Amino acid sequence: MAATATGRPTLYPTLLYRDAQAAIAQLTTAFGFTRQAVYEGDGGVVLHAELAYGNGTVMLGSRRTEGAFARAMADAGPAGIYVVVEDTDAHHARAREHGVEILMPPTDQAHGSRDYMARDIEGNVWSFGTYAPATAG
Repeated sequence: MAATATGRPTLYPTLLYRDAQAAIAQLTTAFGFTRQAVYEGDGGVVLHAELAYGNGTVMLGSRRTEGAFARAMADAGPAGIYVVVEDTDAHHARAREHGVEILMPPTDQAHGSRDYMARDIEGNVWSFGTYAPATAG
């Protein structure tokens, strides 16, 4: 992930969920993300949340109709996100232990990475593996 001069990443995937509370629970318990911030509105609607993994962060919220981003994402389909992990097999075992739908078990790739693929509770595809793209510097 590219970083600013302060070392902060410059890329933050952002997802909207019908049940953002359940998504936060799955991402933290099954995939090992850490809750950084969760801002809620009336009735537990997640207005904005930030979950960290390593030096990266994913932002998410509840699907709703107000706001330009919510309107732009209204008909958006699932997303695919790749996360670099230290130990693909251990990460996979944790996800499987928590009942995550596994789309591809840990597999050695031709380019030298070891990856697995899973689907979250609302259809987004998460790939976890050891491949870390080079960054321009």
